[in-house]
Amino acid sequence: MGESKRRKAALGEKYGQDPYILPWIPITKKQAEQFVQWTTRGSWIGIGLLAVIWVTVVFIGPSLGWWEVH
Repeated sequence: MGESKRRKAALGEKYGQDPYILPWIPITKKQAEQFVQWTTRGSWIGIGLLAVIWVTVVFIGPSLGWWEVH
C-alpha cells in the first residue's frame, strides 16, 4: 500500500479538503490567503486615493483659487 492510500484511509471523509487554520475557526487556509490578497489590494487603493486627494488639496486647489489664504 502506498503512502497516499494510507493517508486517504487515515483521513477518511476529510481527504482532499482544505485544512482549517485552527480547529475551532471554520476558515480554510485558502480563504485566509484570499482575505490577505483582498485587504492588501484595498490598502493600496486607499493609499492611491489618499495621494490623489492630497495632491488636489495641496497643489491643484490653490492654483485654481480654491482655499485662498488671507
